Amino acid sequence: MWNGIRLWIGKRYQKIINSIAFYPALIAFLFLILSFLLISFDFSDYGKQLKSNLHWLSLKDASTARSIISSIVSGIISLTVFSFSMVMIILNQTASQMSNRILDNLIGNRFQQIVLGIYIGTIVFALFLLSTIRDIDSGIYIPAISTYVLIVLTVVDIFLFIYFLHFITQSVKYNVIIERIYKETLSKMKEYCYLQEEPAGYSTLDKGFILHAKSTGIYQGFNKHNLLRLCNENDCTIQLLKSPGTFVYNKTPLLKVSKALPRDVTDQMVNTLYLHDDESVENNFFYGFRQLMEVAVKALSPGINDPGTAVQSLRALSKLFIYRIHHFPSNTITDKNGNERIIIKELTIEEMFAIGILPVWDYGKDDRMIQIEMLHMLTHMRSITDIPLANKLFEEVSVLCKKDSY
Repeated sequence: MWNGIRLWIGKRYQKIINSIAFYPALIAFLFLILSFLLISFDFSDYGKQLKSNLHWLSLKDASTARSIISSIVSGIISLTVFSFSMVMIILNQTASQMSNRILDNLIGNRFQQIVLGIYIGTIVFALFLLSTIRDIDSGIYIPAISTYVLIVLTVVDIFLFIYFLHFITQSVKYNVIIERIYKETLSKMKEYCYLQEEPAGYSTLDKGFILHAKSTGIYQGFNKHNLLRLCNENDCTIQLLKSPGTFVYNKTPLLKVSKALPRDVTDQMVNTLYLHDDESVENNFFYGFRQLMEVAVKALSPGINDPGTAVQSLRALSKLFIYRIHHFPSNTITDKNGNERIIIKELTIEEMFAIGILPVWDYGKDDRMIQIEMLHMLTHMRSITDIPLANKLFEEVSVLCKKDSY
């Protein structure tokens, strides 16, 4: 029961922190706390004394303070609406010309969320401050210090808006998006593919009990800590039957267990596997390969006809493949005593090549730029490894390039 609750909390936690509203809500809450502390300082004895000694900190007229704060609120609201209306327009244009699957990288950008949080936080700060102003004869009872802090925050917001315009116009450039996908994918590959030599042959369970999926979704990996703990507690070995990124139907064979286990234990094991409706590079690095492939294919479509972008995507793909050729993921997980507990199914280089490269060639085989770039990539890959599918494609590309050269 407690394991199920922990898994439920873990999934909801990941969903919340990855939401676009998480950082804005957190920053707005911090601004609310800041406004409460500053207003409390404003009305404290030390704050009153400070405003009495520094006359330029005092606001004698409550209506003046209200006018300043009201103007700031309306201005920041307009700034927020304009900023993110522009973002949506640019993202819509980018999705139509590249791939809508890259929108998660753009919408979920932390900098955009932080900017939105600062805008909302300034508005919250101003509204809370506005509610504390009273028509009192003595100016020291008007939160002047907090009002001046709000003015400083507004100036910061304006400069942040200027930088935000520069950032968003640069971030939607094709080469910037391709480079971002490449770096995110490479970063995750370095976490998973950390072996310098290919591990021993892929082991399998000759006999075992099959566990089936309890829902439909894309298999995105598993909770290593919980699944390993369950294997140790029940002294068993598990074989994962699907590779990350596989679409799994309900009741599809998902796991194989080395021995029979109680129903509640097998349910816990199945629940440690992540089945989602969408994919992310965070959980499956090969999704980055597919994103780059889709960008290249979309660029080669008759409606877009941008082979230069396709070449950039192909170069990024080639760099990722070359790294994967020299680095290998572990296909087993052992406990602290060295006992084999989890057998993992990973995509082979041949399978990755078929999914990531062949579609680009299918769409771009008649384009001379793609032919030249593909020949250059395959020539280098053939010099460092032997991939039968790549060798076959190399012969096809070579023949086509020679034919077109006449």
